[in-house]
Amino acid sequence: MRYSRQRELILQQVQSRCDHPTADDIYTAVRDESPGLSLGTVYRNLNDLAQRGVILRVTVPGQADRFDRTTHPHGHLCCRGCGRVLDVPVEPQAIEQLWRQHTAAQVEGYALTLYGLCAECAAATA
Repeated sequence: MRYSRQRELILQQVQSRCDHPTADDIYTAVRDESPGLSLGTVYRNLNDLAQRGVILRVTVPGQADRFDRTTHPHGHLCCRGCGRVLDVPVEPQAIEQLWRQHTAAQVEGYALTLYGLCAECAAATA
């Protein structure tokens, strides 16, 4: 991967955040530092970084993709109350055991996404 100042800014922005930003979030955060940056460049770089495994793409149905600095196996909770995407710890052995019980397929990866309310939104509705 060739060095690019814009790519470096985009990657630094993803790596400095815990909130699973969208491409629009990244663009808004770095456009003042790099006035020539376009939203298309942000999308291209995020897609390339995700494809290379440097960052993780989090797909949320009905919403823009999010990007995660954490690339090791874990899940996500998409809160229907506030819209946040939160990391959920996952025991990889438990996931592997589930698919081995039901198939002889060779699973190469997984994405676990839970939908519901985060702790704050659940408490507010109680």
